[in-house]
Amino acid sequence: MTGDRHSASAAASNFKRRQLLQLMAGGGAAFSMAGLGAMPRAMAQSPASVAFWATATLDIGEKWAQFASQVGVAPEFTDNGNDVGPVLARLAAGNANELFDVGGFQGGAEKEMARQGVIIPWDLSKIPNYESIWQWAKDIPYLRQNGKQYSIPTVVNADSIIYRPDKLGKVDSYGVIFDKKLKGRVAMEDAWINSAIFTAMYLKESENKPIKDPGNLSESELGLVMEFLIKHKKDGQFRTFWNGWEQGVQLVADQEVDAMTGWEPIVYEGRKRGLQVEYAAPVEGYEGWGNNTVLLKGAGDRGVTDAAHTFVNGLLAGLYGCELGKSRGYLVPTDNNVAYAKKNPSEYKPEEVQALGDHVKAKFAGKVYWQNCRPDNFQLYEEWWQKLRNA
Repeated sequence: MTGDRHSASAAASNFKRRQLLQLMAGGGAAFSMAGLGAMPRAMAQSPASVAFWATATLDIGEKWAQFASQVGVAPEFTDNGNDVGPVLARLAAGNANELFDVGGFQGGAEKEMARQGVIIPWDLSKIPNYESIWQWAKDIPYLRQNGKQYSIPTVVNADSIIYRPDKLGKVDSYGVIFDKKLKGRVAMEDAWINSAIFTAMYLKESENKPIKDPGNLSESELGLVMEFLIKHKKDGQFRTFWNGWEQGVQLVADQEVDAMTGWEPIVYEGRKRGLQVEYAAPVEGYEGWGNNTVLLKGAGDRGVTDAAHTFVNGLLAGLYGCELGKSRGYLVPTDNNVAYAKKNPSEYKPEEVQALGDHVKAKFAGKVYWQNCRPDNFQLYEEWWQKLRNA
């Protein structure tokens, strides 16, 4: 009877949680049932569903219904805004663990999340597709803490510069962002986790400034980088510091900028809209990143960890990787993508799936500095970034 009461309690908790998510959607939050509308209502509210709180570019929209059909777990996707600071605050002091089961977060915060007890370790024996992940992705820093696997490298890529070749010709340096001739025609993201490292990479590699690790700046290095950015902002160099996927896409679609640091999916979206847009291979290198899946403590509290493991195993099974690659240019680091495409050639072209994998592998074969959303001096990063916003 204890088990029955626990199941009833978990089901009631899940039902209330889904009501909250639906209210969030009605309030204008970036929430999507992600194609579940075609499914029976009972399935969408069953304990076999998983609330996935992740960066907007990890959403595969209507394809979640097909995913649910194949995997047996129905995802409910909610955009977390991609800014790890507010995400951590909602996990530690807010209601995020009451609402969500699995997080899709930028890598680097695992140590802090594990220390605060807002995430719990994965059981790799319940994720058989983990073995298919490429070794270099398994070796990404910060996936393991205290000998336990706290995050799974589900999506990887390396970022650089979006640019208009019809306006600029070939671009191969972050220097284009700081070129006075492009004053008011360039942009960077309003997030230090990307913009500070891009700037540090440029200063280290092209200006020979004394910077050791662009992804983990010392106090003096951070001051150097931020004073450089603040000066350029005051000089009117930047059209804007964009915030969020939609604004990034709009800057390109409206042709407000000729170059901007940003995410490769923006290039794909720009091309869909008929623009000539390219993604640079900078001489300073790429900013490598992993968007890793973590198991939120709330999933354990609600007894839905098995469904969460099944969900993450499904992310590595092939369909998700093929769809994310096709729509965003992002890579799930496993050969299961190509295998899935070969079995479903009418849905995905195996040669294109293979080409994407080779493209991303080539990035990581060169110079890469890893993004770190929680560097040692992250509080100073926050303070400096606020100074930049106020400048």
